[in-house]
Amino acid sequence: MTAALLDTLRQTVGAAHVLTEGDLSAWEQDWRRRQRGRALAVVRPGSTAEVAAVVRACAAAGTPLVPQGGNTGLSVGSTPDDSGTQVVLSLTRLNRVRAIDADNLSMTVEAGCILQAVQQAAAQAGLLFPLSLAAEGSCTIGGNLATNAGGTQVLRYGNARELCLGLELVTPQGDLWDGLSGLRKDNTGYDLRNLLIGSEGTLGVITAATLKLFPQPVARLTAWAAVPSMQAAVQLLALAHRHLGAGLTGFEAMGQFALSLVVRHMPQLRVPFAGMEGAPWCVLLENSDSESEEHARARFEHLMELAFEDGCVLDAVVAESIAQARELWHVRESIPLAQAQEGLNIKHDISVAASRIPAFIAHTDALLAREVPGARLVTFGHLGDGNLHYNVQAPEGGDAAAFLREQEPRVNALVYDAVAQHGGSFSAEHGVGTLKAETLVRYKSPVALGMMRAVKQALDPHGLLNPGCVLLKQ
Repeated sequence: MTAALLDTLRQTVGAAHVLTEGDLSAWEQDWRRRQRGRALAVVRPGSTAEVAAVVRACAAAGTPLVPQGGNTGLSVGSTPDDSGTQVVLSLTRLNRVRAIDADNLSMTVEAGCILQAVQQAAAQAGLLFPLSLAAEGSCTIGGNLATNAGGTQVLRYGNARELCLGLELVTPQGDLWDGLSGLRKDNTGYDLRNLLIGSEGTLGVITAATLKLFPQPVARLTAWAAVPSMQAAVQLLALAHRHLGAGLTGFEAMGQFALSLVVRHMPQLRVPFAGMEGAPWCVLLENSDSESEEHARARFEHLMELAFEDGCVLDAVVAESIAQARELWHVRESIPLAQAQEGLNIKHDISVAASRIPAFIAHTDALLAREVPGARLVTFGHLGDGNLHYNVQAPEGGDAAAFLREQEPRVNALVYDAVAQHGGSFSAEHGVGTLKAETLVRYKSPVALGMMRAVKQALDPHGLLNPGCVLLKQ
C-alpha cells in the first residue's frame, strides 16, 4: 500500500517533488528544534489541482497529512511525528501573486507566498499589506492564516483573520472550495473562512487567499520611550489612543533585562536608555497617518510632551528619519535572537487585557521569584493588543538545557494559572500546535472543546489532517 501511494504521488507531482531520502530536517524538524519527526515522504505540489490530488490519494490510502508552509511556527504545529507514516505536504511551490485589485484594495496570492514577498507586491502597487512579524522573510501567507498570525501592527489592522477576505481550500477529502471572494459583506450562511483561519491545518489545506490592502500612510513616526513602570506604559498607551486615534499603529513594551540581552549579544546595535536607572521598561510606539508629515509630527511630539508632563515617560527619542525608525524596530525585533544566543528558555505567548497586564506582571514575577529562584524573566511584546512574550531564562551560569528539561512543566503551570486568574489566554498568536494540545484541555471549557471536536469530526471524520495538532487524539 505504501509503495503504491508513493508511486501515485510521484505521478501526481513529479518524482523530483516526492522526497523520501537524504536530509529532510528542513521539513521534519520544527523551527525551535524542539521536535524532530520522521515523514513517510515530503510532497511538494506545484498547483492547487496537485494539492487536491495528493490529499485524495492520501485519504484513499488512510495516510495522515501534515500541511506545512515555511515551517516557522513556534508551537510544533507543522512537524510530523516519529512514526514514519505521515506525509508532509509542503506548499512552498504555490508562490504566485495571482492578482491585485487596486480599486477593491485587495490581492489574491497563493499559500506558499513568503509574507515579505506579499508585502513587496502590495508596495509595488502603491499599497500596504500590514501584517508584519519577525519571520516575514521565511514564513508563508498560508501558514500565517492557518495560525491566525499577529505581529506588530495588530493594534491598528488586526490579526491575519481581519486581513483576509476569502480563501481557496482543499478539504480533507480532496475537494476544492473556491471562496476567493473579494467581498467585504457576504452573509450567506456559516462563515467558513473564519472557521478555517486559525485551525492550524486540521480542517483543510489553504491553497490561496484574497487579502485586504490599505493605502500607504503619508507619514510614519516612531518613538522610543523609557517609562518608570508597566502601569506608566499602560497610561502612555491610553494617552496615545486619545491623541493619535486610529493612527496608533504599534505599541511595544520591553523589559530592561530583555534589552540587556541585545546589548550583550549584539553590541553593534544602539539600544536607547538601556539600563537606565528608574526605568524598568521601554516602549516603542509608532503612528501612521494620512495627513502631512509636518502635521503628523507636530501631533506626535505634542503627545510626548503630555506624556512627560503626566510622568509616564522619563525620557524619549523620536526618530528623525525612516532609517532611524528601522534601527529602533531592529532592536525590538532582535530580542528573540538575543535570547536564543543566551541559551534555551521557556517561552510563553500569552494575552491579557492591557489594563490588567501590570497586575499580572507584578503577581507572576513575584510568584516565579519565590518558586523558581534565580530564574530570569525576558518580558517583551505587543502591549497595545495585550500580547506579551513572557519568557523564562535559566539562572545566570546555569545549565540551560537542564533548566528547560526539569522546570518547563512546572513553570508553564505557574504562568498559565496566573494568566487564567487574570482572564487571559495561554496562546495569543503562536497557536496551539502539538506543543500546547494538553494545555488546551486544561484551560478550555468542556463545552468549547466539545464544539471543536464536533467540527473536527464533521469535516475530517477519519482524523487524517494534522493529527494531534490542536486537539488531542481520542
